[in-house]
Amino acid sequence: MSRAAPIARTARHPAFRMAMADLAGTSVGIGAWGLVTGVVMVKSGMPVGLAVLMSLLVYAGSAQLAVVPLLAAGAPLWVIWLTASCVNLRFVIFSSMWRSYFAHLPLRQRLAIGYFSGDVIYVAFMQRFPEQRPQPEQVPYFWGAAATNWLAWQGASMVGIVLANAVPLSWGLGFAGVLALVGVLLSLLFDRATWLAAGVAATAAIAAFALPLKLNILVAIAAAVAVGLLIEALEKHRQPPDVVLVPPKATLPPEEKRRVAAGDEVPLREEEHP
Repeated sequence: MSRAAPIARTARHPAFRMAMADLAGTSVGIGAWGLVTGVVMVKSGMPVGLAVLMSLLVYAGSAQLAVVPLLAAGAPLWVIWLTASCVNLRFVIFSSMWRSYFAHLPLRQRLAIGYFSGDVIYVAFMQRFPEQRPQPEQVPYFWGAAATNWLAWQGASMVGIVLANAVPLSWGLGFAGVLALVGVLLSLLFDRATWLAAGVAATAAIAAFALPLKLNILVAIAAAVAVGLLIEALEKHRQPPDVVLVPPKATLPPEEKRRVAAGDEVPLREEEHP
């Protein structure tokens, strides 16, 4: 069987088309964000070839927008790396959630999922599959969302890179980028914890605005992550674990063992009667 056959089968799956429909609206904001990022990279002095390479390899709009001004300002390399790492800390949290759905997949597929993962993909996926257990339609849904998001970003980013020198700064694309980010941000605020983390991040960024080299971004991210982890710990502490009945001689599957080790489940073995 050729390698193209599984790809074609995934693309024909109804969940693949469902994901494309779910992300059709947010892809407009993602495209605007990608366009602005492409323009900003070239306007900051980055060669076109390097900008294209960065868009394809990094594929992280918030990290790109955060480090490009630092690169242009000649900031120390440790500041650039630390900023990019902090901006992308949320993907550590995302990956811990993805594990419940994709841990059974081969390493190559999990690495591909890690590359194509994104904020809006995560939100759309969790809304469709709130129950953390593998289902057959989850992989096609993820790739439908990933394809829509990747094409919207890379297509618009390439247009921005190629046409950057033809776009005057007076068009105010920086403000357009902010509006695009606000639109994407609002789609991610779906519960009390995310709203609170966003409020703390905004407050911290304003309070630390006077710090050099845009270090207020790092302060805001650290504050938001700390608040998010605290809320998650408190909610997990308040929520009692699930009780699972286990047959007398049965062994728990690996996923159940992970949930027991994490304190999410309590196994209750049934008695064996003669």
